[in-house]
Amino acid sequence: MASTSSLALSQALLARAISHHGSSDQRASLPAFSGLKSTASRASASSRRRNAASMSKIRSLRPLVRAAAVETLEPTTDSSIVDKSVNTIRFLAIDAVEKANSGHPGLPMGCAPMAHILYDEVMRYNPKNPYWFNRDRFVLSAGHGCMLLYSLLHLAGYDSVLEEDLKSFRQWGSRTPGHPENFETPGIEVTTGPLGQGIANAVGLALAEKHLAARFNKPDAEVVDHYTYVILGDGCQMEGISNEACSLAGHWGLGKLIAFYDDNHISIDGDTEIAFTENVDQRFEALGWHVIWVKNGNTGYDEIRAAIKEAKTVTDKPTLIKVTTTIGYGSPNKANSYSVHGAALGKKEVEATRNNLGWPYEPFQVPEEVKSHWSRHTPEGAALESDWNAAFAAYEKKYPEEAAELKSIITGELPAGWEKALPTYTPESPGDATRNLSQQCLNALAKVVPGFLGGSADLASSNMTLLKAFGDFQKATPEERNLRFGVREHGMGAICNGIVLHSPGLIPYCATFFVFTDYMRGAMRISALSEAGVIYVMTHDSIGLGEDGPTHQPIEHIASFRAMPNTLMFRPADGNETAGAYKIAVTKRKTPSILALSRQKLPHLPGTSIEGVEKGGYTISDDSSGNKPDVILIGTGSELEIAAKAGEVLRKEGKTVRVVSFVCWELFDEQSDEYKESVLPSDVSARVSIEAASTFGWGKIVGGKGKSIGVDSFGASAPAPLLYKEFGITVEAVVDAAKSLF
Repeated sequence: MASTSSLALSQALLARAISHHGSSDQRASLPAFSGLKSTASRASASSRRRNAASMSKIRSLRPLVRAAAVETLEPTTDSSIVDKSVNTIRFLAIDAVEKANSGHPGLPMGCAPMAHILYDEVMRYNPKNPYWFNRDRFVLSAGHGCMLLYSLLHLAGYDSVLEEDLKSFRQWGSRTPGHPENFETPGIEVTTGPLGQGIANAVGLALAEKHLAARFNKPDAEVVDHYTYVILGDGCQMEGISNEACSLAGHWGLGKLIAFYDDNHISIDGDTEIAFTENVDQRFEALGWHVIWVKNGNTGYDEIRAAIKEAKTVTDKPTLIKVTTTIGYGSPNKANSYSVHGAALGKKEVEATRNNLGWPYEPFQVPEEVKSHWSRHTPEGAALESDWNAAFAAYEKKYPEEAAELKSIITGELPAGWEKALPTYTPESPGDATRNLSQQCLNALAKVVPGFLGGSADLASSNMTLLKAFGDFQKATPEERNLRFGVREHGMGAICNGIVLHSPGLIPYCATFFVFTDYMRGAMRISALSEAGVIYVMTHDSIGLGEDGPTHQPIEHIASFRAMPNTLMFRPADGNETAGAYKIAVTKRKTPSILALSRQKLPHLPGTSIEGVEKGGYTISDDSSGNKPDVILIGTGSELEIAAKAGEVLRKEGKTVRVVSFVCWELFDEQSDEYKESVLPSDVSARVSIEAASTFGWGKIVGGKGKSIGVDSFGASAPAPLLYKEFGITVEAVVDAAKSLF
């Protein structure tokens, strides 16, 4: 039996998820713990030529990539029920897309066999607790084919996808949106849709498993042991992010990552021969992957089983299983064409497909024998979790310290008093660049937060992100916590999304120069959308980086991230504000945080505080009374010092001045109206902002009568002090702007 603490662990994790998805939903409950008949005759001459060319290409690959062996996994039942289950998946997808008159039926129709074998015969999961820690993870990187996944979750018994949900596919308020969304549908691991993101997320999920297994498994106790499976398509293969992430997966030897490449040769514009003719197999072998080819992905169930069995024997590298399929399999007139990719089949073709595949059932009907067959996953899943609970309870008794750390990672509950490890500073402390102060915070946090890990895109010595107490996560040392991403910003961001979505207590950070967020913005947007609390450590935050010039000097970047929903954009001015930003970033597990940090040294300012950062904007000095200063000077980052000095000048001239740090606009927006009024009184229209970046957006802070000082052009190559003078980011400019308002 599971111990009380083990029960609490599983229940806490599920309760947290249920609370997020809505406690009023009665579907969620707490468990105890924790090929084609007619397509060939209708094929065009060009299609036949393409098929002949493809077979020629395939034959040329035989010496390099061998097909799956005949030895198979044991099938769970006779082939007739498998056929019927596979067709159930196909028609649930067809019917949902047809009812919505929107969606992508081709992929589910082609991938149904491999997906059925995965969910029905291979994967370990508990449908009644989608958040059981030791479940296998599945990612549909080709997210447009999401009806494949929704159909699988429905058949497997997940309460999040009932028949009514399938019927409301792509509709307002539905749990079956147009692409998989982890925050909407329990059972969805990551949010996919932008092609390539999912395979990169899967690399992050597999990294997390390898890391945790290396840290916590013992010779006599294996409590971390699960696989990450992914289906990706030609579009994912074309996107550069997939190569970045898969290169790292090969380098790291992620042996429990098994990817199924849906090799159907069709994309939106037509046959992939118009733009994508590389040898994917050889590329992946060069990336360090084991490659298997399943020639018949339409009906070759034993080939698929054999490929999975073989993949599991290869423990030192990830596996790519290329599965040659027919997009829209079963559709007499649209299969193997782009027209089945992203549109409903149409009433006549749906009927023709039903006749072609011998499917007599009504829309959305699941045959009783299929229901009965799949129903076993509920008790089997509960038993899997119960067995794991018992194993964890025994582990906890024998290895209490390790169990406590792992439990923190599983539940996301931070150790008591963790925030006290963050450094504090006084005005007398030696000034330093906030990138260096950030490193002090990173190293302090790594000592007290068990799930804290991360790295940089080949800039660790410049971003200052190395954890000094730990080595590098590598193939032979996966227990370590410094991640070396190389020059792969986009892949880095998406891998971190996978890490953070693996377990609530895994807190990854990643770093590069702030301007290079342009390379990873797609992943950062998915962080925000999918509620993945990645910490983005972005150094060299302004023209203040100096001589590297405008290619490296961010201008519009801060404003662009302030415009991104569910994102915290921090620009700390000194040590206390840097520590304050990290305190918030660690606690905000469903919101990504971006820290824009300086290259140049900055002083520790009087009046800044960790507590102030929590408010987003706060007063650091004020000689006025009655909440009526003559002028309010507002700064962020390195320019807060300039605002403070300008305030001193104006005070000497008899003006009352309030100086405000606006370190994080988003946190300020969350404050009460009363607090906002106490910082920016509506009666005071004399306001000046200064920030060495685009002035876009500052109008809402300074108002129609205020002034904004910033940089609204590209920068230049020169020493930082000269750049500040030439661009007018000076004390004198602030003073003059303030005087113009009196």
